[in-house]
Amino acid sequence: MHTRLLALLSDALGPAQAANELRWMNRALDSRLSLNDMVARRVRGEPLQYILGTPSLQILLSLPAHYTSGTQPFGPLNLLVRPPVLIPRPETEHWVLRLADSFLPTATVPVSLLDLGTGSGCIPLLLCHLWPPGTVNAHGVDISPHALRLAQDNAELCGIPSRLGLTKNPQNTFTTSSANFLAKDFKDAALSAYPRFDIITSNPPYIPWKEFLELPPSVIDFEDPRALFGGPSGLEFYHAISRLISHKDILNPGAIVALEVGHDQASAVQALMHDTGCFLRTEIWLDPWGKQRTVIARM
Repeated sequence: MHTRLLALLSDALGPAQAANELRWMNRALDSRLSLNDMVARRVRGEPLQYILGTPSLQILLSLPAHYTSGTQPFGPLNLLVRPPVLIPRPETEHWVLRLADSFLPTATVPVSLLDLGTGSGCIPLLLCHLWPPGTVNAHGVDISPHALRLAQDNAELCGIPSRLGLTKNPQNTFTTSSANFLAKDFKDAALSAYPRFDIITSNPPYIPWKEFLELPPSVIDFEDPRALFGGPSGLEFYHAISRLISHKDILNPGAIVALEVGHDQASAVQALMHDTGCFLRTEIWLDPWGKQRTVIARM
């Protein structure tokens, strides 16, 4: 049987990748998963992370059946993933780890972080995990209820509370709220209860229409288009972030903005940040494959 399944996977993925994935599927087998079903789902293009469910985590978090989750490593974390929320990518992990190394907050003056389009919560949760306890209070915003539920589940899994507990031990915190940051009244409607921010991060939708139509089935058929499509040019969300930053009362002095961008968008997004008149300097970080991946703006 394994020979037949390997042949099916090889036709879809190539021999080397098929052998690896079949081995991982075998390791994930339990009473609710059959190898035949997993291979059939993978051949149809479903991402492997969604297929390799984690029943023990589902029981731990008291999740209903339709919330069955897989996992995806992200730095030292192992985050829950489930459709239709965007699966964290290695290029995002790379710049978040670099950001964590390049800026070290202290418990004496903890920082406030805003993550726009938080999805699984991967960016703020990794920073909360890496930075010392009591140094960051993070807030994630997303329009998708599926994303917000997943981000909250991941926060619980990672042991990051939504507010300071009764313990005297210092803690980092992570909260979420539902909002559309493309809306012109986003700041007043969604952020009125929050102070100025020291850090804004975002991996917004940035795929332009032409590239969106060319995405593989494993992406376009299973991950939320709202987390992928960035408008006709791919820059719609960066214009919204630029408008938000242009409010002079949104950032604290010395703030940092870190934005993931598409493969050919870094210069345009860097110009948008420069045109806000808020930053002393900007820079572009490369991803592990040499592509311009992240725009960093510093006040």
